Amino acid sequence: MTSFARRERLQLCDLLDEVGEAAPTLCGGWTTKDLVVHLLVRERSLLGSPGILVRQLQPLTDMVSGRVARADYALLVDQLRKPLLSWAAIPAVDAVANAAEFFVHHEDVRRAQPEWAPRILDADDQRALWRIVSHGGKALVRPARVPVVAVDSLSGRRTTLRPGADPAVVSGPPAELVLFLYGRQRVVDLEFDGPEEHVTALQSASMGV
Repeated sequence: MTSFARRERLQLCDLLDEVGEAAPTLCGGWTTKDLVVHLLVRERSLLGSPGILVRQLQPLTDMVSGRVARADYALLVDQLRKPLLSWAAIPAVDAVANAAEFFVHHEDVRRAQPEWAPRILDADDQRALWRIVSHGGKALVRPARVPVVAVDSLSGRRTTLRPGADPAVVSGPPAELVLFLYGRQRVVDLEFDGPEEHVTALQSASMGV
């Protein structure tokens, strides 16, 4: 059975082919080609990938990214579609490391296009996304510095992301919760409850990786 991460990778690549290399994304000022380059450097370059997370090493990432970007866009998308000769080619590793990465970036492209609409995801996909919320959300909400509870509006599941009294409660489908936790606050459809100051702190926090 194809993993959620693998399906998101393939669907993202199909969309990248469809919209072309100059289409907008939700990743700051990145175009779709910039996004493809980022994803390839992340999983294929031992020299360039550390700088994605470590600011002091960003000049190396920029150098490697510049080299990768010289290639034809269609070739780059094809390389992204087939993660050969990298850790992402190992299915078990790919499923854990890339589920959030490819879902979020798939939505970064989808939701930056005119007349986008939310996808209808099946129960298995929503469960995969809820695992991202419940397992990764604790680290992602730290910048909010307030107690936080997330609620899956589809199933009623709840998880405490940051303990404490009078939490900010954020409710919605797992897909919307994941996007919120990864800093896409402007494009999600969620409900908030709890003390106003805690909700404001959560909504304005700089979250994401």
